[in-house]
Amino acid sequence: MNEKLSYAEMLEIPVETVTVNRREKKRRAKEDIAEQVVDTVNDRVEADDPAYAQSRPIEREAPQDGRAKRARRILWAEFAAVCALCATIFLTNIFMTDSAINTFVRGLWTGSADEADTRTYEDFTLSPVVNEFTDVELAVSDTGVLSFTAACSVYAPCAGEVAAVNGDAENGYTLELKHSDYFSTVMSGLTNVYFAEGESVRTNVPLAYTDGTHPVRVTFYEEGNLLDCVTVEGGALAWS
Repeated sequence: MNEKLSYAEMLEIPVETVTVNRREKKRRAKEDIAEQVVDTVNDRVEADDPAYAQSRPIEREAPQDGRAKRARRILWAEFAAVCALCATIFLTNIFMTDSAINTFVRGLWTGSADEADTRTYEDFTLSPVVNEFTDVELAVSDTGVLSFTAACSVYAPCAGEVAAVNGDAENGYTLELKHSDYFSTVMSGLTNVYFAEGESVRTNVPLAYTDGTHPVRVTFYEEGNLLDCVTVEGGALAWS
């Protein structure tokens, strides 16, 4: 209030019209100083003053990892080995068709000889083709054909797989069983067949049924040749 009175007395104006602006002067002074500092810094930066040099990222070469190098070397070595093997197979296929490596490769595609079932009929024990409690008369011809006529269930003489089913119920079904790559059985005159082609059969599970209308014939083959070495002893089958 004293300041207003002094200003009013000096200027001879009413006290209400006097305003003191000290803070504005201080703000302007600060703004002027800030502008001066900014101008000074800009001048030094433009003059490449070391104290105000711009920071730049330092480019450094990444260190090589020893494991990555070894992994790449191993991959290249494996690739070279595969190429060498392919080249060897190609050359031996042309110049050495019966070489060991060619035989090995062919075995991978065609299968090993150990996978073949080379069992003969002598490796199998024959089981009854009819239930032992069924009163059926079995007969064997001189050529080895087993036959009977009765209404009963029919069983497989040996375990194996159904290779083919032909015929119909009116004329009788014909069933071929594969026991090994060499030994097989053919049964004809069946009224009903319980298994389809490709299914496995056992000796203790009924394979088919005959109503006695047609005679059932059972024949055994070794590599396509009819076997005549079957005998019947008390209803049981055996090799002679």
